[in-house]
Amino acid sequence: MQNRPRSGGERSRFRFPTAILLTCAALGVAGGILLAPANWISTLLFLGLPFASVGLAGLWLLPSVIALRLLRRPLVGLLVGLLAGLVIVPFSGYGFSSVATNVWWAAFTELPFLFVLWRYWGTWLHYLGAAIVGIVYPILAWTSFNLGTFDLGLQITFFAITLASCLGGTALGILIADRLRRAGVGGRLPR
Repeated sequence: MQNRPRSGGERSRFRFPTAILLTCAALGVAGGILLAPANWISTLLFLGLPFASVGLAGLWLLPSVIALRLLRRPLVGLLVGLLAGLVIVPFSGYGFSSVATNVWWAAFTELPFLFVLWRYWGTWLHYLGAAIVGIVYPILAWTSFNLGTFDLGLQITFFAITLASCLGGTALGILIADRLRRAGVGGRLPR
């Protein structure tokens, strides 16, 4: 059998060594442990305090932001979102739709990096993903929150709270990932 050197091109960026998979699993489980109670709290707040409920939205970005910032690999944000969703399933009143919800939020953390084909890992791209979902989510949830019945000032406040929550969750994720990196978690960054 002939040993061939690995090429450093496109294929290596999409490989998931065991250390990366284990780190994603740990982040997914930790994210699920965080999001299970947040899911119930958000559901309860939705009934009477929708503005407080949406104030928790940034928590759904947290696991994926940590994974992307820490590992700087394509698709780790989606993988961690998927794993966090699977962890939540037995604890959620929503069943497997929790998986779809977590993957949906994780997709926005991954989206800006997809546009640059995961070749650039600037901090501002994390915030771009947060800003996009902070605007898109209230639009898509317009009917569920019955936003049409609020006056314009409250609608703007709703968007502002969602945006602030998403940006805040992203900032916290970046902080956690940077501290984990300084503690030696995550290994070498890809070139």
